[in-house]
Amino acid sequence: MALPQTPALTTDCVIFDPVGRVLLIRRKHEPSAGRHALPGGFVKIGETVEAACRREVREEAGVEVSELTLVGVYSDLKRDPRGHIVSVAYATQLPGDALPRAGSDATSVEWVDTRQITLGFDHARILADAKAKVVKRLGDDLDWNFPEAVVKPSVVDMGVAGCDWASRARR
Repeated sequence: MALPQTPALTTDCVIFDPVGRVLLIRRKHEPSAGRHALPGGFVKIGETVEAACRREVREEAGVEVSELTLVGVYSDLKRDPRGHIVSVAYATQLPGDALPRAGSDATSVEWVDTRQITLGFDHARILADAKAKVVKRLGDDLDWNFPEAVVKPSVVDMGVAGCDWASRARR
């Protein structure tokens, strides 16, 4: 029996540092060349989604991630101009001394804590969902000063203030 035609499968990763900044790449290639995006990419045949997430982060941002928390599955038909592409998104945290470096599909990689950033694809929604999961998980123990996220197509308001997420998560 022939397999049905199905959407392409990708993964994206929201990576926080201890003060709530997010690690973003600037895309090297279209679509969205030059724009900020979350590290991520296509899942290879024979690879788990989690392994693909770790590989893409290593290839694009030059850092290793271990623990991944599922943020959600994103399947809007218009999320990617290349076609019907489904993304499984994860979140994780890196220590503040992590030194990312741009790799394969990125012209740069940087920790971002700006108020208005333009992101490629539907990454603003993924970022807002990841932030909401962190706030829900850590609740009153969280010292990040997140204003309510303003989520518009490709724009997210992610102002943050100091927080030691790692020590609070261990409590």
